[in-house]
Amino acid sequence: MERLEYTRDEHVAAALASHYGRVPAAFIRSFGCQQSVNDGERLKGVLLDNGFTLCDTPEEADLILFNTCAVREHAEQRVFGNLGALKSLKAAKPGLLIGLCGCMAEEKTTVDKLKQSYPYVDMVLGVNVADMLPGLLLDKLTSRKKALRVPPIRQEIVELVPQERESSFKAFLPIMYGCDNFCSYCIVPYVRGRERSRTSSDILREFVQ
Repeated sequence: MERLEYTRDEHVAAALASHYGRVPAAFIRSFGCQQSVNDGERLKGVLLDNGFTLCDTPEEADLILFNTCAVREHAEQRVFGNLGALKSLKAAKPGLLIGLCGCMAEEKTTVDKLKQSYPYVDMVLGVNVADMLPGLLLDKLTSRKKALRVPPIRQEIVELVPQERESSFKAFLPIMYGCDNFCSYCIVPYVRGRERSRTSSDILREFVQ
């Protein structure tokens, strides 16, 4: 298993700033489990580190990301309902980027449904890609091509990713990712990959931050 450390790519950050010509705003909503919430905090942290600001409503946003969960059916239904509500907003703001990331993005049925029923969604991102998000956004903005395909499951663990915590008094601290059990009722190994454990030193370093 490869271990990586996050670093901001100054060229990508500068290119994003040049494209927008102002401070762009991002709206990120996480659905489902605690791991999804923690992933959303990393997505927010990386965007802030690359010159974005966060906004409270989709109407204010230049980028909308729904960070999804495939473990709970109710969470999946809420995602599609919220995506449907964005159709008119996308028509009014053609430059708006709409993306789906997280566990649902790793399912072919989700991507097929997006192509068929939600053609205004611009991109699908996988799990554990917060550090790659600025580069993926820049590729999308410059190519103007939709990126609707099932992303490969990323096996590396990326440390030192900036986080924007949602609470001032509690925080989720992952010690491992994925699972090797492949229980018949559970989708986690299929969307989050095989089990990867963090080192004790990395866990303690995040704990004291």
